[in-house]
Amino acid sequence: MAEELLSFRAFQSSCPAGYEYGSELRGLREREFPRLRGITYLDHASSTLFPESLIKAFTDDLRNNVYGNPHSPNISSKLTYDTIEHVRYRILQHFHTTSEDYTVIFTSGCTAALKLVAEVFPWVPEGTEQPSSRFCYLTDNHTSVVGMRGITASMNVLSVPVKPKDKLLLEKDWLPDEEQNCMTPHLFSYPAQSNFSGTKYPLSWIRDIKSGKLCPVKIPGKWFVLLDAASYVSSSPLDLGVHQADFIPISFYKIFGFPTGLGALLVNNRIAPLLRKTYFGGGTAAAYLAGKDFYFPKKSIAERFEDGTVSFLDIIALKHGFDVLEKLTGGMEKIKQHTFALAHYTYTVLSTLKYANGAPVVRLYNDTNFSNADVQGPIINFNVLDESGEVIGFSQVEKMASLYNIHVRTGCFCNTGACQMHLGISDEDIQKNLQAGHVCGDDIDLIDGRPTGSVRISFGYMSSFEDAQTFLKFIIATRFSKSDAEIPFQSSATQLTTEPAPDDHSYFNDANKLSPRMHIADREHRNNPSGTERTVGWQPLESESEGLRAALSEVAVPNIKRGDKPITVTNIYLYPIKSCSAFEVTEWPVGNQGLLYDRNWMVVNQNGVCITQKQEPKLCLINPSIDLKQRIMVIQAEGMDPISVSIEENIGKETVIYESKVCSHRVKTYDCGERTAGWFSAFLGYPCRLIRQSPDRKNDMQHKNTKGLTCATSISLSLVNEAQYLLINAASILQLKEHVTARLKEPLEIEELIRRFRANIVISAPESFEEEEWAEISIGSLRFQVVGPCTRCQVICIDQQSGERNKEFLQSLSAARGKKTNFGIYLMNQPLRSSFPDILSVGSEVLPVLKENTEIQRPTFSEEKCSG
Repeated sequence: MAEELLSFRAFQSSCPAGYEYGSELRGLREREFPRLRGITYLDHASSTLFPESLIKAFTDDLRNNVYGNPHSPNISSKLTYDTIEHVRYRILQHFHTTSEDYTVIFTSGCTAALKLVAEVFPWVPEGTEQPSSRFCYLTDNHTSVVGMRGITASMNVLSVPVKPKDKLLLEKDWLPDEEQNCMTPHLFSYPAQSNFSGTKYPLSWIRDIKSGKLCPVKIPGKWFVLLDAASYVSSSPLDLGVHQADFIPISFYKIFGFPTGLGALLVNNRIAPLLRKTYFGGGTAAAYLAGKDFYFPKKSIAERFEDGTVSFLDIIALKHGFDVLEKLTGGMEKIKQHTFALAHYTYTVLSTLKYANGAPVVRLYNDTNFSNADVQGPIINFNVLDESGEVIGFSQVEKMASLYNIHVRTGCFCNTGACQMHLGISDEDIQKNLQAGHVCGDDIDLIDGRPTGSVRISFGYMSSFEDAQTFLKFIIATRFSKSDAEIPFQSSATQLTTEPAPDDHSYFNDANKLSPRMHIADREHRNNPSGTERTVGWQPLESESEGLRAALSEVAVPNIKRGDKPITVTNIYLYPIKSCSAFEVTEWPVGNQGLLYDRNWMVVNQNGVCITQKQEPKLCLINPSIDLKQRIMVIQAEGMDPISVSIEENIGKETVIYESKVCSHRVKTYDCGERTAGWFSAFLGYPCRLIRQSPDRKNDMQHKNTKGLTCATSISLSLVNEAQYLLINAASILQLKEHVTARLKEPLEIEELIRRFRANIVISAPESFEEEEWAEISIGSLRFQVVGPCTRCQVICIDQQSGERNKEFLQSLSAARGKKTNFGIYLMNQPLRSSFPDILSVGSEVLPVLKENTEIQRPTFSEEKCSG
């Protein structure tokens, strides 16, 4: 049945208007979008993709012409000015109108256009003799529209939200005769197409509201209409000759994919003379005085409202955008039919998918039945469900989609009103979610089992049947797995009986499981080409160590029965270069940022952006090791001569300083030089550099995982994502191994699993996943606070020995952990003041403290993703 549903024949039979330019699409994709090979891009509602011929035509234009500032009078500037005016004409032509009816005002985007309307509209504030103005908006509006009420409030103008299901008032005899001719201006804003669900609202509302046939609120005055067309015009034709809204904001990257940061406000010339402007920038004034309050605006409406020099080169790119779009597609009507056909088919299949128990696989959020392109755009919004009807968080779905190279959008899409309406989220829920730490754009997808957002896919003119088919296959493959039912995952308090861990945990020393661990001196000798011995040459005094251990034991007595099996540290790993291979040690000094030199370096691309295994799996094949005695880091990789980098923190005068970002947090770094840059570039096959965290970095401690730490002000982080340490439990690995091995039907070694999870500390606790119920732990003289679970990303799908991906791995973890991907816990060090350096050693006893009033159980936490 699935094969039939996903066949091209089924697609063709479901298309109400055919598959526009379908026969030519394969050639178009190969010619114009070769970068899409192996990628299924389904986020066109956020931004469509530009074709290569657009960029070529644009760059050829720039190479062949000299374009000066349009405010200058010279020849090159006149060329720019005339070209811009031609582009204004092309824009009006595209929307089936002329300069007699509309003016094009260029802005930085749709949001800037909306802000401009709020600032210049002729509002009548409260407290005047005449009736005051109202700003009404549909709650299914983008944030940028709702945000206009901040400006109107500052002008003492009331805002009135209107829900889509509210019935707009019909004009009757409710106005007294003396108020029939009231001219107080009011503004009503609604989207031509919802960016959340793709619902197309009636364009006839424009005429009906302006004529008084419909009225958003019961108040005298004259209504004007702002039509937010940004989402609509990306895939549908808009005829302003018929639907004459007063203001139409647009963003061009949603139509062409390029240029970004350029939009326009189309203003009906009938209201233009009423607009009020206070600020005037370069090019907007016909005359003004610097010493007195005198200013006379330019006659042209566009020039009056375009403060400063417009983005003239980007505007020139629009000409080529219109030319190429028409040439490739034949126009917006064909784009409309083509994208709707894909959306209609995908919606139809999604709505039919059921589990064996009859439960739906997805919950669709739509206002139409996808039967008509005039009322529904090419956007599908949904959440994935499990067999019991519980929502699987959108973050989990996005992670899985990324493994299949499927690009989707998740969250609330800057449209809280629609999100609340479709997901049943109350105003109180929004406030409670904020208090729980959830903000727009984060990964917190479920709170108390309820979704905070959803998944959205959307189609563009270059989308194909294969894109829809790939997405549907992904949903089917990840939701219908025989092993889900065949292999129940045991509760975390139950020990495995098929392969119990020996009491002495000797499986970590089994040559068939893990390579033997050596003392630091032996291991570092193995990784040092020069053969120089490297050791950690200090240990705390035995009496002082035992005294501290006894003091800690009195405080950190775990309230859990363990019998005679102590918890010990079995492995220690550090990762000197972020996302590169692990460096295993038996003991290691602890610094103020975690294990000394852990993630002190990272690889960046030519734009200075951090490269991780998510983008470049080959990073795991780079093996760094630290020689503490020689004060160097040795970097090795197969086929490359080893290279060494000093670990001294003295920065020379000529060192290049960078400001980089790691997981949205800004860090100060310095470049490690041309020699290392050449080494990494040669190995990875493209320009990149090695940079190191600057020793004078002042760390921003606003990570949510550090919230509540008693010594947060003294804690510092290296180039990690979340916390100083990541800990995993060998018993948890063993239990996961049983599930994953059976699901993947291939043998998995313990060492491979351990390395996939890229932990700093591996312990041997008697029970699997008990670590997720700990509040804090002590290891020797070191004390750590548990700051949350680690939610895994696609990095665990990469074999750390070969660099090969297995996209099933994350799905297996999700199935094993009850539809979540938590594995391991984050730790932050709360250092004790002592007279000796802190050392973390294999074999040290781990003393945990349970959270208050908790029992060991499988967790349902949702925290930031961990990688690198």
